[in-house]
Amino acid sequence: METFQKPLSNLQLELLKLYSRNISENDLQAIQKMLGSYFANKAMDATDKVWDEKGWTDDDALKMVNQKMRTPYKRK
Repeated sequence: METFQKPLSNLQLELLKLYSRNISENDLQAIQKMLGSYFANKAMDATDKVWDEKGWTDDDALKMVNQKMRTPYKRK
């Protein structure tokens, strides 16, 4: 089996520095929560941008909620 080595991202390198230290379970949980909040906020900002670009309204949101938007699977 052939393996490919990719360089670590800047985030992975920073986290490795953090993980090389012994931190309390409470600190670890706080860091996990902080990372989750950061990426959730980033996703919401991107969503808000698309919302504004499309000019969607609350009525559009209600239509989307009630629509079946899944892509149907093709049977083989």
